[in-house]
Amino acid sequence: MLFCRAEPSGGRIAIDRNNLVKLIHVAKRDRRLDDDTYRQLLVSYTGMDSTKDMTDKQLRQVFDAMKMLGFKVKTAKPHKITATDAQSKKIRALWLEMFSEGYVRDSSERAINAYVHRITDVGRLDWVSTDQASRVIESLKKWQARERKAQAVK
Repeated sequence: MLFCRAEPSGGRIAIDRNNLVKLIHVAKRDRRLDDDTYRQLLVSYTGMDSTKDMTDKQLRQVFDAMKMLGFKVKTAKPHKITATDAQSKKIRALWLEMFSEGYVRDSSERAINAYVHRITDVGRLDWVSTDQASRVIESLKKWQARERKAQAVK
């Protein structure tokens, strides 16, 4: 997490050295600079090809150059509330029930996470928000209902 504070003088934001280096590397990735282009930018603004030995002033120059290239510092998004324990248990219970009914081939946590990722674009069940967990629960219920209906038709 990057911590910034407004300087009393107004316009600029004071960022500690380590976070400034991190921001420069985030800007490099954001602007899709390959390593050679990035190093050339560093040399052209500071005469150095690495942020490691730069002064705070030089780091600020590189950071300002990244902003001129279009990099924008994004404000932190409000922290999402993660799924409740009850929601996680419900998802796991539905998954295991569907496994025992033969609708799911793999009962592992890895398989659950793969399904959660497919539904929410979040890599792990532990990381989903309450809204996303509700979406996963509803999709599992619908899947289970479709499978049961298809089974009844046979």
